[in-house]
Amino acid sequence: MEYRKLGKSGLQVSPVCLGTAFRGFWHGDNDEATCIQVVERAVDLGVNFIDCANFYYQGTCEEVLGKALKGMGNKRDDLVVTSKVWSRIGEGPNDQGLSRFHILREMDRSLKRLQLDHIDLYLLHNFDPDTPLEETLRAMDDVVRQGKARYVGCCNWTAAQVVEGLWAGDRLGLDPLMCLQNQYNLLHRWEVEPELFPRCRQHGLGLMTYSAVAVGLLTGKFRRGQAPPKGSLWDGRREQFDKMMTERVDAIIEKVIEIAGDNGKTPAQVSVAWILDHEEVSSAIMGPDLPEHVDEVCGALDWALSANERQALDTVSEPDWLQRYDHPPS
Repeated sequence: MEYRKLGKSGLQVSPVCLGTAFRGFWHGDNDEATCIQVVERAVDLGVNFIDCANFYYQGTCEEVLGKALKGMGNKRDDLVVTSKVWSRIGEGPNDQGLSRFHILREMDRSLKRLQLDHIDLYLLHNFDPDTPLEETLRAMDDVVRQGKARYVGCCNWTAAQVVEGLWAGDRLGLDPLMCLQNQYNLLHRWEVEPELFPRCRQHGLGLMTYSAVAVGLLTGKFRRGQAPPKGSLWDGRREQFDKMMTERVDAIIEKVIEIAGDNGKTPAQVSVAWILDHEEVSSAIMGPDLPEHVDEVCGALDWALSANERQALDTVSEPDWLQRYDHPPS
């Protein structure tokens, strides 16, 4: 596996990152043992980048990941493990947000659940308009200075918020934001390309992308005018599904299926390959429920789109920059 630098840092990460939200586990479709097998399979295939958050299943996913990591012995030392803070994790007044109180407390709770002495990349899961930015950034600087985090970053921030955070950190002499994490796929380009890509290039920021197959829409199993497959996350959401499956979206899916067939690949592999064909992207997060899902995504790493295929996908998925699409179900 060829690894990529995380922005301007010296850190090398795998081009696909294992997401451990374990949605199948949340929905009762598989068990803890299967989740651990997913982690083990990814590491066996060379994936060294693992993404988690304190919010996932109210901390349960961190606990499961912690058990998987503990069973790997010294292999953990070669892995880049992330977690996140911001989301509401309780009913108390300080159980959400990016205050110093919440960040420092949740870091210690995440370390306990993960059974680790440090988190390699600690991410602000969203922007908090109710907490002074300086307070948030100073708290993140503290977790680095205390040795509880190696790097820090942010998720779902706008370009303006990212620049403001970089400027404030530089002014205060704090450890800088090193990585962004945002949604990015063939159906959702408008949030990243116009402003975040240029900021990544300008400031040397790493970029992790999530929702590579748009909650399954880019797997080729969903088509316009057809009912969502039983058991999928779109099952029982027909009205929202029909709203998402516009003629444009179906045309994108059709082109992905066509290119997949021409190359002996799956639509999911084509979708991931398109993301990784952007130099700004450090790693695309995958969210497998089963070990064989890991095999499929990693199968996107042994080939590359041709220039004509890349152009065809760019053209069919070119967005109207003024349009805003609804977020898929979580």
